[in-house]
Amino acid sequence: MASLYLHIPFCEHKCIYCDFYSIAPAESGETHHLLIERFLAALEMEIQLRAEDKRFHESVETIFFGGGTPSLLHPSEIEKLLNLLAIYFSIQTNAEITLETNPGTVDKQKLKAFRSAGINRISMGIQSFYDDDLRFLTRIHTASEAKQCVLDAYAAGFTNVSFDLIFSLPNQSLRRWESNLKQAIELQPTHISCYSLILEPGTQLFNMVQSKQVIPLDADSDAELYEFTINFLTSHGFEQYEVSNFAKQNYKCRHNINYWNHSNYLGFGPSAHSFWENERWWNVSNITAYIEQLNKRILPLSGGEHLSETKLLEEAVFLGLRSEGIDFENIRQRFVRDLLKENSIIISELIQKGLARMEGERFQLTAKGYLVCDEICQSFLLIDLSETP
Repeated sequence: MASLYLHIPFCEHKCIYCDFYSIAPAESGETHHLLIERFLAALEMEIQLRAEDKRFHESVETIFFGGGTPSLLHPSEIEKLLNLLAIYFSIQTNAEITLETNPGTVDKQKLKAFRSAGINRISMGIQSFYDDDLRFLTRIHTASEAKQCVLDAYAAGFTNVSFDLIFSLPNQSLRRWESNLKQAIELQPTHISCYSLILEPGTQLFNMVQSKQVIPLDADSDAELYEFTINFLTSHGFEQYEVSNFAKQNYKCRHNINYWNHSNYLGFGPSAHSFWENERWWNVSNITAYIEQLNKRILPLSGGEHLSETKLLEEAVFLGLRSEGIDFENIRQRFVRDLLKENSIIISELIQKGLARMEGERFQLTAKGYLVCDEICQSFLLIDLSETP
């Protein structure tokens, strides 16, 4: 099964912490409406060009509109894109179709129109239920608008609603973060993603920290907030199925799981990445170059790589440890490697320390293990994962 990702690179405002490729109206240098029209025409051309390659005619089970802020598009534009995808690709009737949405860019009627267009999963960038946090993060919405957006989504007919929340903001207390989580679950989402505030080079926030305008939270406090997140959400009926992701039963994000399982996926739009049969490639991160290339019927590639068996195995270990575990039987079949036997010492140590557990042939980190996931991944990857055992 395959997935499709469409990167919509428009935002009303660029948040200080975001390093995803996006542009705001002031950056476009031309009428924003005209730029969106030109972009959508180029996006349609990219879809058509990719579909000419018969390799990519695998059944599609998830579609994800990311960004940027895809909810800035008109529902009719989303519907047109979905219809185009249905013409060129084999979309399953029960496909998960996600639209990233920012409160402040939609109302009940627009959400109803997105639902009618074919969107069946909404992922909201709420980030916090405190207005001062939102102002610091330079979000365009208020806490009350975020809550109303959730209620509007339910009223519009959505039954699969996900939130993004950010913790480890400067000076954030455990009590305030607990309040955020309590307010979140009161809205009864099906999925919550909780991310620690990361300093990405090139962002405004990174520069603010470098110049001492902002003092980030210390590592111990960050770990305390993360551990509390795990315990709080799992005690309220959410299953942690990846380092930052928690879901109610039957509501795990199928699109993200496909990424983590090395399933095939195609990415469309500037900066979008693709992975197909051990090949990975990515588009230019510039909307002008993206449009110009596609106007010439040239795919807007920036780079690519062939993943060796060693690289694929390393990624399978890394992604497995970060998500639902390493299936050793699957590894044996894919790579002809017995990692369970080869790494029995470290596996036993991690289990004895309560950092991991074995369920049949699946080795999975515990909540305690997720706290030191990066260190565990490094220890595994330092083990001999060469081409020959």
